[in-house]
Amino acid sequence: MDIDKINTELRSKSPEEIVNWALLQAKKPIVTTNFRPYAGAILHLVSCMYSSIDVIWCDTGYNTPNTYRHAEDLIERFGLNMDIYLPKQTKAYRDVVLGIPNLDDPKHKLFTEQVKLEPFKRALKHHKPDVWFTNLRKGQTAFRDTIDILSLGKDGILKVSPFYYWSDEDLDIYLEENKIPNEFKYFDPTKQLENRECGLHA
Repeated sequence: MDIDKINTELRSKSPEEIVNWALLQAKKPIVTTNFRPYAGAILHLVSCMYSSIDVIWCDTGYNTPNTYRHAEDLIERFGLNMDIYLPKQTKAYRDVVLGIPNLDDPKHKLFTEQVKLEPFKRALKHHKPDVWFTNLRKGQTAFRDTIDILSLGKDGILKVSPFYYWSDEDLDIYLEENKIPNEFKYFDPTKQLENRECGLHA
């Protein structure tokens, strides 16, 4: 597959056309979410085109009450086929023995592995996807600026970001037109800074 050539061709396509192209290539697609701001766009888009697609959420246990309520709303609204993965350690246990280490603390790597990377590795091992729909967009982090609509991971999974070149304003219009709620009270303990990569995609 010539990723660069296909990316050039897909740049002139709509998100719907991009998802349709990817679904034609897929044998076992998934879509991931953390119910952060604008998550409703990718979940609406993909579930409208493939209603039974597996939706993977690695819940760190540190989400805000608003995020959990938002998640419940979108799950019910779109009839999502959810598969939720949790860390092996409870938040109560981790609060005592580890807490949430600062970014410059060597223990932060262990924290990220526990609450996000290990659950996601477990999810991939179980689902064995060949196509992974995400809501990554250009301008979010330095790493995400280096990829494109399509990117191929070291694991061979084709990552598809249909809204890659869309701005917040573009997504605001999409959500409004489709009457989809948004939620901004969101917290990712593995990032702490908005423009920091969490480790799941890099």
